[in-house]
Amino acid sequence: MKYFALLTFVAVQTVLLDAFAPTANTRQMSRSTAFPTASSVSRDSSSSQLMMSAGGVVITGAAGGVGFAYAGEFMDRGYDVVICDVKDCSAAANALTSSHPNGNVFHTKCDVSDSKAVESLGNFAKENLGTINYWINNAGVNGGRRALREVPVSQVELVVKVNLLGILLCTKVAMDIMADQAGVTGHIFNTVGSGVKGGGTPGYACYGATKRGLPQLTASLVDELDKGVQGYDKVETAGTIQVHSLSPGMVFTALLLEDSTPELRKFPFGVLAAQPEEVAAVLVPKILATTSNGGSVEFLTTDRILNKFFERFIMGKKSEYIDDDGNVIKMPGAEYDETGVRALY
Repeated sequence: MKYFALLTFVAVQTVLLDAFAPTANTRQMSRSTAFPTASSVSRDSSSSQLMMSAGGVVITGAAGGVGFAYAGEFMDRGYDVVICDVKDCSAAANALTSSHPNGNVFHTKCDVSDSKAVESLGNFAKENLGTINYWINNAGVNGGRRALREVPVSQVELVVKVNLLGILLCTKVAMDIMADQAGVTGHIFNTVGSGVKGGGTPGYACYGATKRGLPQLTASLVDELDKGVQGYDKVETAGTIQVHSLSPGMVFTALLLEDSTPELRKFPFGVLAAQPEEVAAVLVPKILATTSNGGSVEFLTTDRILNKFFERFIMGKKSEYIDDDGNVIKMPGAEYDETGVRALY
């Protein structure tokens, strides 16, 4: 038992220090390079009229990974969803419509680091959803796993623009929309990752630095919304706005597996990482249950971490996804890319 207690303490401390690889869920080039386009895929109009929407959701970086999985979970609960990404999202929208017929999906492109593109995304969402209840800032890039001295300046700029400026721009647009939604509480969720708690992220210095800034942003906005800004009159809005943090943990996506080593894949990925569908199935109900401003929704809770370590190091349970040599275990019938990421559609 002393061995288990020591192992548990070390394991939890290691995880909480964010010493591992980035945990967001979009590819390195997950921002888009074009302005939103008014294209959509939805259920037959006659069936749509028979079912009232549970509300509207915007998810950035949702052409794949956990963003795509979030969309499916929201749609299963009757929500209408706008998805956007760097690439054309029509295939993703078709797949969501086919598998999740309880909600409508509308798709567009948006470079989250471009203010005009984000404003266009906001207008697109208002036109297609009417009311936006949830805005999930999920898009992110990692810039590759390399020492900072080896990262091109253009890549440094990209990571900061997408992960930090993109969050600020999207949050600003979402807040402006939600302020005018009379009688509605709008929730904005900003995705955090490695570095958020202040631990070092060697190989991902830019990524970690951008994620470290998000708790400060959330805390600032919570105080602004609840208390106002000292020296200025607090402006009352027709709609209520809340800002929260969202932590998907380690998700088997390109952002996690790209540039990884067998050692990293064996530990911690093989112990703590999960598939996008698993993460979304846990987090979406938590998102919907969040009612207090400044909430924090996490997949890798302390209980989950302890359970995973107990199963692996005490019970000897093997990983479902990584073999003993650090290779991705490929499921029969599934398609995988060169990094070992399974295609979701």
